[in-house]
Amino acid sequence: MTHTMWRPDLAQSNGPKYLTLSRALREAIAAGDLAPGAKLPTVRDLAWDLKVTPGTVARAYQIATQEGLLAATVGRGTFVTATEPRLGPPPATAYLREAVAGMLDFRSPRVPDVGQGAAFAAALAGIAPAAGTDWLDYPSQSGEATLRAAVADWLSDRILGPVQDGDIALANGGQNAIALVLQCVLRGDRPVVLVEELAYPGFRFLARMARADLVPVETDARGLVPAALEAACRRHGAQVLCMTPEAQNPTAAHMDRARRQEIVAIARTYDLQILEDECYTTARSDAPAVRALAPERTWYVGSVAKTISPALRFGYVVCPPGRGEAGQLAAKYAFFALARPVADLMLHLLRSGAAADLRARVQAAFSDRLQGAINMLGGHDVSWQPGLPFLWLRLPSGWRSSTFLRMAEAEGVMVRSADEYALVTARAPNAVRLALNGILSRAETERACARLSRLLDSPSRDVAV
Repeated sequence: MTHTMWRPDLAQSNGPKYLTLSRALREAIAAGDLAPGAKLPTVRDLAWDLKVTPGTVARAYQIATQEGLLAATVGRGTFVTATEPRLGPPPATAYLREAVAGMLDFRSPRVPDVGQGAAFAAALAGIAPAAGTDWLDYPSQSGEATLRAAVADWLSDRILGPVQDGDIALANGGQNAIALVLQCVLRGDRPVVLVEELAYPGFRFLARMARADLVPVETDARGLVPAALEAACRRHGAQVLCMTPEAQNPTAAHMDRARRQEIVAIARTYDLQILEDECYTTARSDAPAVRALAPERTWYVGSVAKTISPALRFGYVVCPPGRGEAGQLAAKYAFFALARPVADLMLHLLRSGAAADLRARVQAAFSDRLQGAINMLGGHDVSWQPGLPFLWLRLPSGWRSSTFLRMAEAEGVMVRSADEYALVTARAPNAVRLALNGILSRAETERACARLSRLLDSPSRDVAV
């Protein structure tokens, strides 16, 4: 083990100092100035020498650690472990990383303020007189029948096939709804779950909790590739397929009816249950949901997080006919029922029409910001759908997604790399997802996308091709 007195020069920093410092670390390791095994100065010592805050140094060390260049051992220090960064940070760490102050954060959609606060206040005032002694006991699903009926009505603009109130199970948000489905359909110690090769990271988190193995399935511009799905079914004997046919996350792809019918036929052949995740929805769709094509095996999951507010933590599962009781029982064992304030608030919003009005306003605001983003990035290889709060940007030759993320952060813009949506065994293209931040105006969105456009046109000299 060697020690180092490494002291980088940050005088030429033209962006956040922690990014300049992380770049200096990367360059010093690549040049051999910091060899594998070298012990770096402590956070406090380097911060003192460079006249920066300990948080700046800690953040730079964290980035290098995520890239696989450094390793920290409690009680021993931080050491150089590799000479080249691998592609992208660990998915879970990157996905949960907090936003940095002063950055324009386009990693996850932020619902715009279209009057939700006033609508919630009015709804709370409306339900207040009914709040009595029944709010002093554990919540019960026996009182949720009216809310389930309101949810069925809320979904009436989608082609889902026959939906009875009893087919619906209520959940604490979309991710909780996915967990309920997995509890209902998975059997055995090591069940197999199939997912799109680029998919919502929550699938893998929840599958791990259910002791399941995840297997990625190849996709193309139309969604899941039927031949790849059939091969995975033959090889792995999977129990459930998680898919997002309407608005694929992260690629924004839309699966046409013919492809959906092919997927359904394979699922029936191999007795595969289908989890249809539609937490991201477009403003309107005339395509039948997979549940309409295969109601006997499809569990349709949704929430109001992307259409009204994620703070409500309200989601739902439309179960296969006759399986609603199983979904409701899974919810009962997990959390009894929805908290009464949340259930009563959602019922008031749905019945009064306030929920539908807020959804329309949110989608209109997202559409406005999406148009602004397309105005700046439309000349590049980008996929999007009207009303969808994110777009998919394929990087031109000369860029790697991990490097583009670092350079974008140096420009003050945070986006998500394709690496964060891929399993370890799946391929990750050089692409990023740009989610719309409704907190920012259209003008701010356009300025951020203009910065990204300039980056795309001018790959950095230190990008490995």
